[in-house]
Amino acid sequence: MKKIIISIIIFIIIIVITFTSFIVYKNTQAKNNPEEVVMSFFSYIEKEEYENMYNLLDTSSKEKFSLEDFTARNKNIYDGISLSKIDIEIKNKEEINKSSIKIYYDESLEIATGLKNFSNNVILNKEDKEFKISWSSKLIFPELEDNYKVKVSKTNAKRGSIIDRNDNYLAVQGTVSSVGIVLGKLGENKDENISKISEILNVSTESINKSLSSSWVKDDSFVPIKSVSANDTQTKDALLTIPGVKITSDTARTYPYGEITSHITGYVQSITAEELEKYKDKGYNSNSIIGKKGIEKLYEDKLRGTDGVEIYIVDDSNNKVATIGETEIKDGEDIKLTIDMNIQTKLYDSLKDDKGFFVVMNPKTGELLALISTPSYDANKFVLGMSSDEWEQLSQDNNNPMYTRFLQTWCPGSTFKPITGAIGLTSQKLSVDDQFSYSGLSWQKDNSWGSYNITTLTAYNGAKNLRNALIHSDNIYFAQAALQIGSDEMMNGLNRIKFNENINVLNASKSKYSNSDIIEKETLLADTGYGQGELLVNPIHMASIYSAFANDGNMVKPYIEYKEEVEKEFLVENAFSEESANIIKDDLIQVIENPEGTANDMKISGRTIAGKTGTAELKVSKEDEGDTLGWFDCVTVDDNDNQLLIISMVENAKINGGSHYLIKKIRTLFE
Repeated sequence: MKKIIISIIIFIIIIVITFTSFIVYKNTQAKNNPEEVVMSFFSYIEKEEYENMYNLLDTSSKEKFSLEDFTARNKNIYDGISLSKIDIEIKNKEEINKSSIKIYYDESLEIATGLKNFSNNVILNKEDKEFKISWSSKLIFPELEDNYKVKVSKTNAKRGSIIDRNDNYLAVQGTVSSVGIVLGKLGENKDENISKISEILNVSTESINKSLSSSWVKDDSFVPIKSVSANDTQTKDALLTIPGVKITSDTARTYPYGEITSHITGYVQSITAEELEKYKDKGYNSNSIIGKKGIEKLYEDKLRGTDGVEIYIVDDSNNKVATIGETEIKDGEDIKLTIDMNIQTKLYDSLKDDKGFFVVMNPKTGELLALISTPSYDANKFVLGMSSDEWEQLSQDNNNPMYTRFLQTWCPGSTFKPITGAIGLTSQKLSVDDQFSYSGLSWQKDNSWGSYNITTLTAYNGAKNLRNALIHSDNIYFAQAALQIGSDEMMNGLNRIKFNENINVLNASKSKYSNSDIIEKETLLADTGYGQGELLVNPIHMASIYSAFANDGNMVKPYIEYKEEVEKEFLVENAFSEESANIIKDDLIQVIENPEGTANDMKISGRTIAGKTGTAELKVSKEDEGDTLGWFDCVTVDDNDNQLLIISMVENAKINGGSHYLIKKIRTLFE
């Protein structure tokens, strides 16, 4: 019994000794893993959590660098090189002694010059049973000593120009006048002079005083306030009479034709925080400019180019000791457009006081020769700087100068009738011999339509057939034609010519034939036949459709980027049968050539032109007076070198004469 007790006591003693040894062993081990410490440290860099990084440093490192100094050095360098991503892969570790470990790792940085890969190592020291990092600047780059600097040299790429087919500049890196103030020369009447400058430049006195009170401003400093056009001599002369004003030359994006081309070119402005986040992988920075509208936006990637950047390390004598990364400067590409500024200028000047548009295209090639939207705005003002009052005035203008009309969709009125005819002939639901029977200027299918009637404007003698209906723009004929074609065949025909689809030209809006993507009601089908109802057509799309009447039924694809050798591309082949397209073409020639034709005033000696007038009524109800749109669409169908297809519209047609108002302007392109 005594032996058993002694054995038990010995066993307990062994257990106690073993447990105590385990506790002692555990207490001598670090509470953290050195690899995890390294990975945590570098993960904080990308998140800019510099205080968390600092908390992982050993005592010796903290004695050399305060939190403020450590944060400033890391932040300045990583921000300066535009760090966007960091990856660490631990390769090996080496025990230096019982309290120190060296970790070897590979590092990959995505910076302003691209991907930078290198190998490095870090020593961790055990303090209070935790591994801590022994930090020096070499952990940023192996070549970087604590007294060395990282420098970034940038050379801005030149943005490509936008030019027309004849090499006229529509957007170019030009010269502007930078208006500034030299604080020490404002004189005794400082407040009065600032008030004068404020009034002339339309910049608030608060904004001017804020600029003048910046920490860097000294009495002899030039403080930029606003840029003005280099040609604005009136404004500059007025400013130069005020003490303290100084005007210097600066480079900026300029738009030589201003309002004439602003709806085509669009404009550039400084990049926003949201855009910077969206395009952070494309090399933009907070000082970048970016295309906001028009060609400037659509061709941003080609126009902007690539800035030249060199990231390098210098010693305390400013000698370069290592290059971290380098990208060569690459200027942006010039974008040459199919636009002809002779046509663009002539038509803009003729319509600038109205609300409307012109789309001019070569019907054989698809080259867009002019795109006019009026009223317009001056793209230069967005580059020079616009006050909040100026922006409010522009954005709230009832005439909508910022609205690019040729990219929108509109009710086409009678200019749609040739399309109804072409669909009917192609589907063989309509023939040139079909004649409809009705009398007077008002008609309805039967009493199931209730009080709903189709009305037309002009009575005429002769058969109620396709040709006469086009010549006299007969609404009733095309309402009946649409009913004979039928809803299914009408929708099939419209779908075939790209209704309800993007045509992928300049972000033009989709044309559509109903609000529900289907023509259900008979009355809606009838209204669609003569270009009313819920029908909406984009003008550039309409140009492509009308080109089928000059191309044996094939719709040419519109385009705006110039090509030295034109290769005609069709948006839709066999949009209409060849026979149908040529029948409509011949009838549209008679709309102009026939003395009774609605566009007889477009007849030009020596030219053969097919065309169609149109008036679209914008009504909420039959009783509503509403606005009216005047349309005129035409295409040359002769062998002349000057081949033009023109889609045009003007608002307020009741007042200005609509179609015939437009014809007077279009005639100037042929005379």
